[in-house]
Amino acid sequence: MCNSFGSSLWMMPFSKYCRGDDVYWKHFSKGNGGVHHSYHCSEQEPHSNYSGWPTYIANIEVPLVHAGYDAYPSLSEVTHENLTNMECGLPTQLSFSARETSDGTFFKAIEDYDPDGKRLSYQLNRLYHSDPVLNPLTPWDRPPIKTVFCIYGTDLKTEVGYYFAPSGKPYPDNWIITDVIYEIEGSLISRSGNLVDGDPGIASGDETVPYHSLSWCKSWLGPKVNITRAPQVEHDGSDVQIDMNVEHNYGEDIIPNMTRSQRGKYITYYEDSESIPGKRTAVWELDKVNHRNIVRSPVLMRELWLQMLHDIHPNAKSSFVTKVKRGPLRHEDCYWDYGKARCAWPEYCEYRYVFGDVHLGQSSVVSHHMQVSSITHIFWQIPAIMGALLLSGVGETARRILEDSDNF
Repeated sequence: MCNSFGSSLWMMPFSKYCRGDDVYWKHFSKGNGGVHHSYHCSEQEPHSNYSGWPTYIANIEVPLVHAGYDAYPSLSEVTHENLTNMECGLPTQLSFSARETSDGTFFKAIEDYDPDGKRLSYQLNRLYHSDPVLNPLTPWDRPPIKTVFCIYGTDLKTEVGYYFAPSGKPYPDNWIITDVIYEIEGSLISRSGNLVDGDPGIASGDETVPYHSLSWCKSWLGPKVNITRAPQVEHDGSDVQIDMNVEHNYGEDIIPNMTRSQRGKYITYYEDSESIPGKRTAVWELDKVNHRNIVRSPVLMRELWLQMLHDIHPNAKSSFVTKVKRGPLRHEDCYWDYGKARCAWPEYCEYRYVFGDVHLGQSSVVSHHMQVSSITHIFWQIPAIMGALLLSGVGETARRILEDSDNF
């Protein structure tokens, strides 16, 4: 239970209707830290289901009869009140929202009959509520930097809630996980296969962090946002959807009115059309990319590379590189089109046989005149010196590539 609920704290914020004292700014402006965090919630918080989370984070079975359960010396008054209308001898289920988990209500409710509860309450207070910089009891504000790129994967099965029951064994094995609640593409399902009531989002998380937490940075976008949904693979622009200058209220989520093919994977870009003065914010959502592997995704590396080149280009007219078209940038991206008996993407790729090639696809490589292979190889293998290379002759070649590809 310690590991599960400890991880839930960094998956916050729990509710946009609750705000706390802003010790974060005091730390940087006055050096004042070490104050216990407090918070207050508006009248909308009790009416928001599950404190903004998809479902209850913690669901526990509380035993009514303690015979044989040495791990539970007594029931708390709170628990006893919840059991007065239950059948004699049967356990009841208590559910706790994200707010009740974060502010310590959950741990206080179980500490009278779980010897580990008091220790967890102490850790919650010392490591989170008394943190001199970050406040887990209030929604995260935009970092005080000029440019923010928030990039994450979506639409994978991600844990959002747990069911616990007493095991009858002494501490530390006194609890067992009986079920897990997952979010998956707009629905909630338990590990046992049952649909779960709740308030799922439009998408699911990245197998580690729930979508509610990942997508919070969309609330930092400016008053007008350009939304683009494009295939992750190389494309000619025929399947790109663009919605320009979408109105957005700061602090609120933004939901695209777009479709997607079930057979393909997409990237959805939310990028400032009109930014907060002096700021630039972008959010990229990559379909079916999990938490651990996103930094190794060739698609993400391609997009970051193009955006970096765009940012240093002297003639760039916009804040973000266009997504209208994406051609191959590596030899691995080229392939043979057997229907047309030629390399696919002939403006980017050419047939060039190398001894050892056993099929036509292996001989389909990036054209010499594109000169992309060496640049991308350097980017993938030696990112530490990429900035210096982009400012040299290699950078000029890369700029010409982008211009030839209409990427500006």
